[in-house]
Amino acid sequence: MLMSNQPRSRLATSDDAKVLAVLAEQTFRDAFSDVNVGEDMEAYVRDAFSIDGVLDELADGANMFLLVFLGAAEKPIGYAKMRTGSTAAAVKGSAPIELQRLYLDDDAIGQGIGAMLMGECLEHAQSNGHQTVWLGVWENNARALSFYRRWGFEVVGEHVFQLGADSQRDLIMMRPVSSVLTE
Repeated sequence: MLMSNQPRSRLATSDDAKVLAVLAEQTFRDAFSDVNVGEDMEAYVRDAFSIDGVLDELADGANMFLLVFLGAAEKPIGYAKMRTGSTAAAVKGSAPIELQRLYLDDDAIGQGIGAMLMGECLEHAQSNGHQTVWLGVWENNARALSFYRRWGFEVVGEHVFQLGADSQRDLIMMRPVSSVLTE
């Protein structure tokens, strides 16, 4: 019997804290270690991806995490985090929700899995009454900027993302939830 390698997703629970913390740190390092100072990376990941920190995020009702898996695999290859309750000043759309993180294992990039995950995030936003999705993305992350633009996100402002001692410029992007849900 052949096993399907189709991606599938599910909501993360507190039982997923350790695997989510490991995946979040690994995918963040894969995305940014080559273009940032090591000390700044270490300071950021130590705080952002500790198991206790991830447990706190999972317990906070303002957060929603989706994990994505290939086929019957038990180890996730990517995840997304959406958050309600705080909005960048540049976001003018109504009933906003932030797409705070969307990361994939390097081997999963370019296989349509990010698109599947984005589609599920937009469906979550729509089914929960949100009319606007917004995000912050590093100005030097060309791949992510291209991906978000394909999904109809437009730059509406900027804010500072603190990576250790390095103050970086993130672009604030947003789109209406009601527009087409595919790229």
